[in-house]
Amino acid sequence: MHDPDTPSTGFLPPDASQRAVLHNEVHARPSARIRLPALVVDVAVLHEGVTRDMAWEHLRQLPGQSGLAAACLQDNFLRLRLADCTFKWERHNEFSRYTIVQALPQHALLDAVEPDLMSHLAVPAPWLRQIPGCTVSAIQLVMLNAPLDDAQALMAQAMRWLGARTVVASLMGSNALNATAAPGPTAQARGYQHPAGHSWALTQFKLQEDGFERMLVIAPEGTSQTRAGRIAGRLLELEIYRLMALRGLPVAKALGPMLTQAENELASITARLENKTASDQELLDTLVSLAARVERATAEHIYRFSASQAYYTLVGQRLTELREKAIPGTQMIGEYLQHRLSPAMATVAATARRLSSLSGRVARASDLLRTRVDIATEAQNHELLAKLNRGQEMQLHLQSTVEGLSIAAISYYVISLLLYGGKALKAAGLPINPEMAAGALVPVVLWVVWRTTQKIHAKLVAKH
Repeated sequence: MHDPDTPSTGFLPPDASQRAVLHNEVHARPSARIRLPALVVDVAVLHEGVTRDMAWEHLRQLPGQSGLAAACLQDNFLRLRLADCTFKWERHNEFSRYTIVQALPQHALLDAVEPDLMSHLAVPAPWLRQIPGCTVSAIQLVMLNAPLDDAQALMAQAMRWLGARTVVASLMGSNALNATAAPGPTAQARGYQHPAGHSWALTQFKLQEDGFERMLVIAPEGTSQTRAGRIAGRLLELEIYRLMALRGLPVAKALGPMLTQAENELASITARLENKTASDQELLDTLVSLAARVERATAEHIYRFSASQAYYTLVGQRLTELREKAIPGTQMIGEYLQHRLSPAMATVAATARRLSSLSGRVARASDLLRTRVDIATEAQNHELLAKLNRGQEMQLHLQSTVEGLSIAAISYYVISLLLYGGKALKAAGLPINPEMAAGALVPVVLWVVWRTTQKIHAKLVAKH
């Protein structure tokens, strides 16, 4: 159907409904342009119970944004240029993101050791702390320039910067070995051939004392701002989607004992149903209670399991987009995540299938019990009909008997009336013997009464 409010162009028929909205969705959340060296602080909060107006009121408290219009948030995306940073707000189905991109302080360059970053944040710390919602992800992403040729020296510097003995790291943007690259003399001496990648990403996946986790991206001089923005977007989304996917794991673990108990109860019900060791009403009550528990668990948690699978799919997509290649001596980010994330997501998927399977088995047990009850009901109905037939036969016999008695009684009263009439005629002077006349009329009266009764009975039968 087309949108009647959308005018036709000079060359095309009228636009389909929401054509422009659907077309521009690809531009809804453009990647940031980041100039290196840069500090990117990204906070994702669950916004359950947080309205758009609450977010708007909080955004207005940013320096110089008191006049921000509520309509600016209608597209679930907002980008602001503040004095010392670029600020971005995004609202998704379950969470909202607040991203700050600013220049990296000089004391936090690659030669630093665990530099303090939050004291130089361009946004007031109290404002960050008062973001409405509950934190699900908080990341400090530092992006800076350095040559990638000397892998061993660069790794040592990065580990000192992160303050870690072990890190996970990937060379991103790798397709094949760079045959045309001319590695430096240090790299040649160590026999290290630099793959065709555009940057390094390193992290520990650990929460720091300030509640953030840190990521470090090292890219050569000349890395474009657009590429830096894409790198930051993929890494940040990778971590947010990983944590959102894992939200189904505690639910799956909590459901485990309930599912085990429900499965045992269902097995017991099925055994009693098979052995006929319990009444139908007892089995029905137990089965209804079990079905209610299973359906309540399904209604409460099926969305969480579906969402976890969707987020897990996005994690896989972001890992594919990184196009990782291993850096000698370290484990790749994707390999590290999948090694720990895959079992968790397998547990979530297995619990979802287990819950769905249990619901189906309860439904089949209900069908079996319903079939047994239907068969028993049919047998009872058959017995009841048999009893009704016997009762009707007895009623017919009784009715026949009553009809016979009724004929005799009516005939008796008719003959009595005739006898009284004959006596009255005799008293009037007629030569008649009332008793002889009444006796002679007895067969006639009986026949007339019987015949009249048969006609009335035939009419009643014909009406029904």
